[in-house]
Amino acid sequence: MFESYDKKIEDLKEHFHFRSIKNFEKKEGKYIYVGGKKLLNLSSNNYLNFADCEEITEEFFEYAGGKYTFGSASARLLTGTLPVYKELENLICKLYDSEGTLLFNSGYHANVGINSSLADSGDVIFSDKLNHASIIDGMQLSKGKFIRYKHNDMENLETLLKRERANFKNAIIVSESVFSMDGDIADIKKLVELKKKYDCILVLDEAHAFGVFGVKGLGVCESIGIIKEVDLIVGTFGKAIGSMGAFVTGKKVLIDYLINKARSFIFSTALPPINIAFTKWIIENKLPNTYEKRMQMLALGKKMSSESHIVPFIVGENDKTVELSEILFQNGYFTLPIRPPTVPVGTSRLRLSLTADITEEDLAKLREILY
Repeated sequence: MFESYDKKIEDLKEHFHFRSIKNFEKKEGKYIYVGGKKLLNLSSNNYLNFADCEEITEEFFEYAGGKYTFGSASARLLTGTLPVYKELENLICKLYDSEGTLLFNSGYHANVGINSSLADSGDVIFSDKLNHASIIDGMQLSKGKFIRYKHNDMENLETLLKRERANFKNAIIVSESVFSMDGDIADIKKLVELKKKYDCILVLDEAHAFGVFGVKGLGVCESIGIIKEVDLIVGTFGKAIGSMGAFVTGKKVLIDYLINKARSFIFSTALPPINIAFTKWIIENKLPNTYEKRMQMLALGKKMSSESHIVPFIVGENDKTVELSEILFQNGYFTLPIRPPTVPVGTSRLRLSLTADITEEDLAKLREILY
């Protein structure tokens, strides 16, 4: 009965696609401990080092006292909404000056819920070719058609809009702002121009930009002054904020629609109240003090030829990527190989995720090895 699965696993191993869960001893700021070794962690989304900071954890628990429980025991639409949930949603609305905000349990839940529900029968989604798997999964679950345009190619997108837009009732354009595997940034101003020209809804996933870009840390849209032009902005709390969960903010009519149609929201038990409180506390009390560190982190990324704090080093072949990852491990760097299907075949890479405490000196030996 299980022979076919054994064969598939062996095939994964043969082609260097096999993955396994790592056993880490502990995390300590920018370092991670594995196999008795202390390594610089370059595979983390903990961009501002909030997630594993004992000082921050202690400070939050002192603030929280016994006010928040560790379980919600219900979906939001049943009994899973306590005041702190609305307080966080209202805070996001205030920061973005938006009409409505809805919390999700993760960025994956958000993208699946949004993209599966917004496009109904007779609708279409235009998606960047390199959008995250969660966006792709959401589109595949929708009743609409989806069309993928060449990565960050606005000319190709407009060609597709000219050819296809008139054939559908509603059209949605969806893109990441900072692309998770390449570290490059979408041409958001052009996306806004095209969404207006062809009467589309624009959804922008700022997962890797929220908490990093902009004076307030609201993302690339803030940094280029275009927040009000985007219909829905998605952000996550599990990266720069060091917590868990996600949000979508924007037009009230779309938020109301998602409350009623997004299955990943409707049928999920709400995150624990203490988690929601921690997220709100970080955004109000810690994020405003990070601007200088965030700009230093982005400057370091630019020195390494990236548009952001995500620095891809494309190797190409799976086996060579795994081998290079092991060489870096032996030299004090933890960076996991990224292989298909996460990235296209032939583009296996190391993705160096910078965090705010990493310095140019920390990366000196790594740069010698890679470059």
